[in-house]
Amino acid sequence: MVTRLRSAAALLGLGTFALAAVWPLQAHALFGDDEARKAILELRQKVDANQQATNAANEEARETSAATRRSLIELSNQIEQLRAELARLRGQNEQLAREVSELQRLQKDVQAGVDERLRKVEPLRIEHDGQSFAAAPNEKRDFDAAMDLLRKSEFGPATSAYNAFLQRYPASGYRPSVLYWLGNAQYASRAYKESVESHRRLVTEFPTHLRTPEAMLAMANSQIELKDTKGSRRTLEDLVKAHPTSEAAAAGRERLARLR
Repeated sequence: MVTRLRSAAALLGLGTFALAAVWPLQAHALFGDDEARKAILELRQKVDANQQATNAANEEARETSAATRRSLIELSNQIEQLRAELARLRGQNEQLAREVSELQRLQKDVQAGVDERLRKVEPLRIEHDGQSFAAAPNEKRDFDAAMDLLRKSEFGPATSAYNAFLQRYPASGYRPSVLYWLGNAQYASRAYKESVESHRRLVTEFPTHLRTPEAMLAMANSQIELKDTKGSRRTLEDLVKAHPTSEAAAAGRERLARLR
């Protein structure tokens, strides 16, 4: 009996020992699983948080990209608008440049027309036969035209031109020269009486003119052609007396000697 009790006690002690030995291992395994689960949960939470952060970042990136694309499109539209506006302004500038050029051309044409009209009416300063005077452009033109006829030996037309000039410009500074050349044209046409009258008007109206001595000599020649020897001698004497140092007076002395 005692042996049985001892055997039972021994078995009970052995079982208790075995349970005591096994219990820490089971407790350790139990606590290890909790920590692992906790670590896994924490890891999952971190992964989820990272995933959410990634998704949020991706969404923000998509929104930023979309906003950037919208900004680029808007900027591109603005650039196109600016290009169109620049092209419009360039076209306006080119049009304005053409209009300014046309206005400048018209202004030049108008100014040229005004200058031309002024030239036609503005007096000219003339130096002729030792005289200085003002003459209208038409006046000079008509005198030059009459002189051109005389140079061509067209004495009849020249006579008409000189007479017309005296009627058109009675107070012209060309008047003494016109009277002189009119008398010469008449002499060349053998209109001696008219020649004497033209030269006499010069001598009477302009006694100190450069052409007066020559006119007196020419008048004496016309008087000789008219057989007016007495009148020719008197004209030559007046010439020598009034203009003794002139070349015409020297020629007049020779003719006086022949007439005597």
